[in-house]
Amino acid sequence: MKEIVVISGKGGTGKTSLVAAFASLAQNAVLADCDVDAADLHLILKPDVRETHDFSGGKLARIGADKCIGCGECERVCRFEAVLLNGPGNELVTRTCTIDPVACEGCGVCVQFCPVDAIDFEDAINGRWFVSETRFGPMVHARLGAAEENSGKLVSLIRKQARRIAGEGVGANDDSPLLLVDGSPGIGCPVIASITGADLVLVVTEPTLSGRHDLDRVAQLTAHFDIPTAVCVNKWDINPDVTGAIEAGARDKGLVFAGRIDYDPAVTNAQVAEKTIIEYARNRTAAQVVSVWSVITDFLKTTK
Repeated sequence: MKEIVVISGKGGTGKTSLVAAFASLAQNAVLADCDVDAADLHLILKPDVRETHDFSGGKLARIGADKCIGCGECERVCRFEAVLLNGPGNELVTRTCTIDPVACEGCGVCVQFCPVDAIDFEDAINGRWFVSETRFGPMVHARLGAAEENSGKLVSLIRKQARRIAGEGVGANDDSPLLLVDGSPGIGCPVIASITGADLVLVVTEPTLSGRHDLDRVAQLTAHFDIPTAVCVNKWDINPDVTGAIEAGARDKGLVFAGRIDYDPAVTNAQVAEKTIIEYARNRTAAQVVSVWSVITDFLKTTK
C-alpha cells in the first residue's frame, strides 16, 4: 500500500481542494480526511455515510449526588476550578458538589481523593468518526466536537481505519492500493499523527513570506521523520518572485518540486458546485493539477 499525505503550513492554502482533485484523478483510492479540527473534504465529495462511531479521546469526572457528602475535598485538589458546590442536596447534606464538564481536564485527581468514592470517571465523547462511500471511493472522516481536544488521537484512528480498508482492497487497486490523506495544517500533534509512516508528503504553500516560512517549518518536520517530501505552490502567479524563491529553496533542500498552480476563481466556483476543478473545468488550472499529480505519482513509484 502507498500513502500520500497532503499538508500545509497553515490553513487556507488550497490543500483540501487539491486532495479532492487528486481523488478524482485516482478514481479508486481510499480517502482519509485527517484535518479533524476543521474537516471539509466532505463538502466537495458528498459522502454517503455507511458507519458512524463515537470517538472518546479522554475521560471526565462526574459526581454522584446521592453519594456526595459535600466535604469539598474535590474542590480543594482541583487545579482547574472545575468543581462547584452547587449541586442538589441529599439525605446527608443540603448541597453537593458538581463538576463543570467544560472546565474538567479529565486528570482524575478528584477521583483519587474523594473520601466516599462518590466520583465516577467516565469516557468523554469528543466527537464522531465515519466510514463513507464517495463517487471516487471509500472515505474515513470525522467530526470533532466544539472546543474538544485529542485531535491527534482521532487522526491516528482515522488513518488506522483507512489503512485497514485499503489493505482489504476495498475501493482500491488490489495490486497497488493507494491511500490519499488530507492532513492537518501546521506542525503540531495532529500533523505528526497525519504524516508518520507515510510514503510521500506533499506540502501545499502560497507565494508569500509567511507561506515560505511555514514551508520551512513543515520541511524540517518531515525531514525529522525522514519522509520523502514534495512541494506545490498554489496561486503562484500572485507573486512570481516569491514562487521562484520557494522553488529554488525546495530544490536546495532536496525536496521534489511538484509544480505551480494558478490563482483561478474556477476553483471556488467548483467548490460551490460541489465538484473538483478536474470535474468542473478543462482549463489551464486543471491541467496544472494533473501535472502535479503525475509528478508525485511518478515519484511514488520510485519509493520502496
